[in-house]
Amino acid sequence: MQQASVQQQTQHGGSLRFNGIGKTFPGVKALSDISFEARPGSVHALMGENGAGKSTLLKILGGSYQPNSGDLQIGDEHLAFKSTADSIAAGVAVIHQELHLVPEMSVAENLLLGHMPNRWGMVNRRAMIRRARELLKGLADEIDPGTRLGDLSLGQRQLVEIAKAMSRNAHVIAFDEPTSSLSAREIDRLMAIIVKLRDEGRVILYVSHRMEEIFRVCDAVTVFKDGRFVRTFEDMAELDHDRLVTCMVGRDIQDIYNYRPRQHQGPSLRVTGLLGPGLQEPASFAVQKGEVLGFFGLVGAGRTELFRMLSGLTRSQAGTLQLEGQPLNLRSPRDAIDAGILLCPEDRKKEGIVPLSSVAENINIGARPRHVHLGCLIQGKWERENAKGQIRSMNVKTPSPDQQMLFLSGGNQQKAILGRWLSMPMKVLLLDEPTRGIDIGAKSEIYQIIHNLAADGIAVIVVSSDLMEVMGISDRILVMSEGAITGELSRDEANEQRLLQLALPRTRG
Repeated sequence: MQQASVQQQTQHGGSLRFNGIGKTFPGVKALSDISFEARPGSVHALMGENGAGKSTLLKILGGSYQPNSGDLQIGDEHLAFKSTADSIAAGVAVIHQELHLVPEMSVAENLLLGHMPNRWGMVNRRAMIRRARELLKGLADEIDPGTRLGDLSLGQRQLVEIAKAMSRNAHVIAFDEPTSSLSAREIDRLMAIIVKLRDEGRVILYVSHRMEEIFRVCDAVTVFKDGRFVRTFEDMAELDHDRLVTCMVGRDIQDIYNYRPRQHQGPSLRVTGLLGPGLQEPASFAVQKGEVLGFFGLVGAGRTELFRMLSGLTRSQAGTLQLEGQPLNLRSPRDAIDAGILLCPEDRKKEGIVPLSSVAENINIGARPRHVHLGCLIQGKWERENAKGQIRSMNVKTPSPDQQMLFLSGGNQQKAILGRWLSMPMKVLLLDEPTRGIDIGAKSEIYQIIHNLAADGIAVIVVSSDLMEVMGISDRILVMSEGAITGELSRDEANEQRLLQLALPRTRG
């Protein structure tokens, strides 16, 4: 087997083959004997539930992980990537779901990191900005290369990551949930770029849980389940939504939203004239106990900024809050938590989990202050029982409560975060994009948890960019656009056309 090296700069052609790939982590067999071929000039989808092994396989392709068995093959060459540099040198670009960018640096610096233009040993900033604009052209023309990356939205940062990977002119390009934070317009641009790359003869691997994207752009689909190869569909004409779902989850899922009408149980949270960063107009609304209130809007509509004020992460500049009829002043997240207002953030990797800590630690960390003895001694028995109970009730797939959180799939991380909040007194649950990057089976489980909480009298407020999701789970929907609430629709009134009309930016007179 030939080992790829940083010095090896040849661009490989031909098919990409995975030959008997196996990967084991402590207590987990992530991949077992994965073998299939992705051909040049095609977009090849990788499908499966969270934890099926898709992201692990892409990390092996990108050189972040090394397999315990098997090898990679591009064309006629068998390759072993010992590092990400080896993968890049072999003509591979992997765009991971967790962005590999530096928030403190500018967009241009992120795009050209490692190969910045220089003059007499100094960075040529004019040339750097010019080259960055070329890389962003057609993908994210509105982004200023001189902007600090951390000041961009999550969707814009993802476009920068895509532009960076495309700059390498790779033969094999792998996309791991590339549209999870993009607007409809940004998705259209990305789809056009993927088609262009395919038509140039590259091998494109595409991981997404959005079925409409798979049928829109992909030429073949390989399905994984529990770290094993299930089958490859090479003729998309023989495949439909139901057949693909059944192949992925091993069962037929008829109604993934699990919606059931329920009685609301009185006032919960009332928001009046709330104004602050990200809101252009005062926001006023109320939610009942036992109600699922959906917030829909396009990227940048101000929904996440509103949630940050409701959870105490950002101080509001005006307006009032009432919880069960009592005034509420949120000066910090602790104030919100103490009041029973709990947030599951959009970016669970960055803001939701402690990746190097155990699943049990992640579940217990929020409720721990309520269960210490003599003010400082951790009650080990309560923590063990609570973690095991939440893992069981949330159906978190983990070999042990002691497993590090980073080794769980996105869906199981999300369920563990919900288990954390269910370990504490709760009145209002704020869910910001709760199923982003999660497979259809895990989505169905999370929707069931949402409805169970509502049935228990919890007020649940859900932000979602997924039209079908927000219509499927909500009792009532508020729509936001450009930092303002632009409309309210009951479940019976809501349809795709009306929601999009309210969500699109308003014409300025």
